[in-house]
Amino acid sequence: MHVFAALKEIRTHLPFPLLGIHSDNGTEFINDELFRYCQQEKLTFTRSRPYRKNDNCYVEQKNYSVVRRAVGYYRYQTDHELRLLNELYSSLRFYTNFFQPIMKLKEKIRCGSRVTKRYDCARTPYQRVLESPDVSSEDKALLKIQYQRLNPVVLKQVFERIQHKIMKHLRAKGEEELKNENIAGQPNDFSYKLNEATNVCFR
Repeated sequence: MHVFAALKEIRTHLPFPLLGIHSDNGTEFINDELFRYCQQEKLTFTRSRPYRKNDNCYVEQKNYSVVRRAVGYYRYQTDHELRLLNELYSSLRFYTNFFQPIMKLKEKIRCGSRVTKRYDCARTPYQRVLESPDVSSEDKALLKIQYQRLNPVVLKQVFERIQHKIMKHLRAKGEEELKNENIAGQPNDFSYKLNEATNVCFR
């Protein structure tokens, strides 16, 4: 899916109004089409500083904890692979946002060479949205209805079935291509990495 089309689809799934977009400096974001869209929709449009990935630290950390742990490090390029990923993400977003609690850093105290970090109580993104005063009661009510219809066990089964489809597809493409994937500190065999990721994700 094109980035611009994906952004519009994401907007339809958000449980609150979109106020702005903060992107990196890639041309898939920095273009006239997206700029005009933000102007028309009265959205704030900002971008990160070049080579400062920490400007997007809250999103960047999800590259591993959500994306890489689910689909590994292989470079997906074909239309079929895109369809598989979209199929996987359709269940992953429910599993992650409704059933995976996370802790947020509250404070970090440095005493000499020692750093002490304190976190809040682990809560799911769904629970955090319900606690937010910025989300309307109508949107919260819709989320509660959606939550009642979800089953984490079923979501996990769907998720794992799609992962196996991805592994089967990649094996069919040939092991030689997969060996060219050289991830520092990681085994070269993608199947091993994806199995490992699956075990970690649902442990």
